[in-house]
Amino acid sequence: MKILVTGANGQLGSEIRKRSARFPGLEFVFTDINELDITNFEAVDTFCKQEKPDFLVNCAAYTAVDVAETDEELAELLNTKVPAYLGRIGKQHNCKVIHISTDYVFDGANCQPYVETDLVDPDSVYGKTKLNGEIALLKEDASAIIIRTSWLYSAYGNNFVKTMIRLGLERDELKVVYDQVGTPTYAGDLASAILTIISKTAADEHCWKAGIYHYSNEGVCSWYDFAKAIHEMYGISCNVHPIGTDEYPTPAKRPAYTVLNKSKIKRIFGIDIPYWRDSLQGCIQELKNL
Repeated sequence: MKILVTGANGQLGSEIRKRSARFPGLEFVFTDINELDITNFEAVDTFCKQEKPDFLVNCAAYTAVDVAETDEELAELLNTKVPAYLGRIGKQHNCKVIHISTDYVFDGANCQPYVETDLVDPDSVYGKTKLNGEIALLKEDASAIIIRTSWLYSAYGNNFVKTMIRLGLERDELKVVYDQVGTPTYAGDLASAILTIISKTAADEHCWKAGIYHYSNEGVCSWYDFAKAIHEMYGISCNVHPIGTDEYPTPAKRPAYTVLNKSKIKRIFGIDIPYWRDSLQGCIQELKNL
């Protein structure tokens, strides 16, 4: 079985690459912009004709949430049009597609964890383009799994964990919002879940169940709680103050509550999901060792 991974230099792609050696029965082709321009349908088509992948894992996305408010064209290209391209490619080449989406497809008005069938109503350009990407991919009628995740972080790239460590070491105090609640997701855990789905399908094709799934780590916290935990585990003594969203205006509106219900992905694929603090501890240790 051959797996094509796009956006391979990002957080999730890097974590998949790191774990790929644990799956010797699978062959991986890792690509980023230098190897394959996924906005070029003909280039992707030609590449897939040559490589003949059995799975296509799309880790590429436009994730600059605030910048997207004024850069809608590029956000739409990467988050909406590309998933449609990849769905078309998947159907043409009999290739199963795994695409990553976001909790920001929800407006945050729920008071209990979101299930996959809950009403979607994004408030930001980022969320809208990601939702439209889900819809566009499904319209292509490819054999596709869409995984919505939240608050992704790792030792790679730019993310909240690395920002909080940097700012905590630079400053005596910080202000972080306490009224936006969700769950951090360690990209390494999501990578392991994706590889589990692929390896189980490679062993038995009947294990593959196309559709939309939710994945984040277990548990619930606010951004404030998350920041406090990061500093505690790293050994940073910065004074972190909780503030309301109204005290920290941003170009893009953030949902107040996006805890995801993971029952479906656990039930169908038998995936064990770690608690967010346990995974954060592992990532902090990794960052300390860099």
